[in-house]
Amino acid sequence: MPATNRAAAAFLLCICLLISPLSAADGDPTAAEVLVAMKKAATYYHDQVAVHGGYVYFYSPDLSKRYGEGTASPDQIWVQPPGTPTVGMAYLEAYHATTDAYYLDAATETAEALIYGQLQSGGWTNCIDFDPKGQRTAQYRNGKGRGKNNTSLDDDQTQSAIRFLVRLDKAYDFKNETIHEAVTTALDALLAAQFANGAFPQVWTGPVDQSLPIQQASFPKYDWKTEGRIKNYWDMYTLNDGLAGSVAAVLVEAHETYGDDRYLSALKKLGDFLILAQLPSPQPAWAQQYNYDMNPIWARRFEPAAVAGRESQDAIETLLTIFEVTRDKKYLEPVPKAVNYLEASILPDGQLARYYELESNRPLYMNRNGKDYFLTYDDKNLPDHYGWKTSQKLEKLKNEYRKLVNSPKSTGTSKKVSADQVQGILESMDDQGRWITTFKDQKLVGDQRFHPGDQYISSETFAKNIETLSGYLKSSR
Repeated sequence: MPATNRAAAAFLLCICLLISPLSAADGDPTAAEVLVAMKKAATYYHDQVAVHGGYVYFYSPDLSKRYGEGTASPDQIWVQPPGTPTVGMAYLEAYHATTDAYYLDAATETAEALIYGQLQSGGWTNCIDFDPKGQRTAQYRNGKGRGKNNTSLDDDQTQSAIRFLVRLDKAYDFKNETIHEAVTTALDALLAAQFANGAFPQVWTGPVDQSLPIQQASFPKYDWKTEGRIKNYWDMYTLNDGLAGSVAAVLVEAHETYGDDRYLSALKKLGDFLILAQLPSPQPAWAQQYNYDMNPIWARRFEPAAVAGRESQDAIETLLTIFEVTRDKKYLEPVPKAVNYLEASILPDGQLARYYELESNRPLYMNRNGKDYFLTYDDKNLPDHYGWKTSQKLEKLKNEYRKLVNSPKSTGTSKKVSADQVQGILESMDDQGRWITTFKDQKLVGDQRFHPGDQYISSETFAKNIETLSGYLKSSR
């Protein structure tokens, strides 16, 4: 929105607040109260918490300690959610809800921090180090880094940065040349990293090999328990940690924002890969990693070749998203048999195993002897650094499938924010504008272990609360 329009919109909002603070029931938070609280929280986070315009996951209340995936130095920020893009998107939501240029400026500073750490390969890794001699620096496009050039799709790293920059680019009507150039560079690199069969690697340094064969997934013909451990699994076809869903979200948003059919074509190709990657019966679901022959393979030493409960649910959800956009029924065909298989595989505690042994379908885990891992069927005394089980949402997926099959094109409905939610957020904010949380359980973040009773300031909490308050303002207009 141009500056003159922003100023006019802000003026009108102030007039509306003076005339009618909020059309709310007696005792409900007013718009004026919400606006004051948002500005107080955002001012503290922007002025006191930000480093070089960016953020990490957790902070000690006195801000002397900072944590991303492990302890962060004073010059490091995190890209991986809930880091810098997560906070930037919250600022942008606040801007859209209030038209207050303060939030747009804060979002822009966050974008500038991300752009500083954009890699020569076009995307991002999990951390940006502003110290040219720092331990986590990489080959940045600006020439101020050194080291690796590994753009990563792991854990929503590059995807979250792109989504934020796309939204900010749109907020500037595509007229901020620095932001527009950074996001189009990242999107071009993402398209160049898609294989001919529609898959993506976990990591890339440049365009991928387009000459690889396109074939259906199958079970390994070798003894996968002892053979076929490939070191560079990250170069191959990956679904680990929700990659399909997060990449699909980027492609959908890019197509809606720019109207470029390249993003729609890439989305369809991703759906085609998910169809190919569905394993045959009796396990018609998906693995975390595949080699170029479309066999499930090992990733890290505690990630075996197996059917993956978490990634299979993400594949189903992604196929439903792709069908909703394209209305091509071929993207629905894999869903019923996959859901039926997963329902039959639910554990006695109601969860899904992260891994199911190939062909036998026994829940498969890893245990540890020193630095060595070994396969086990026993779910007791598992290492606590990894999620060996995952919550299942099969009923939700079935309902979404039925809705898509039985209704015309879906119209999105936003969840209304309740006054009670907002009141709780306002009451939990302290007099400095902070939301301080106490760990209830032990938590491992990288190499840092938090204990019950430890207090922290969380970027995730800040972002969720700002977005909730923004949604309340929007719904109350």
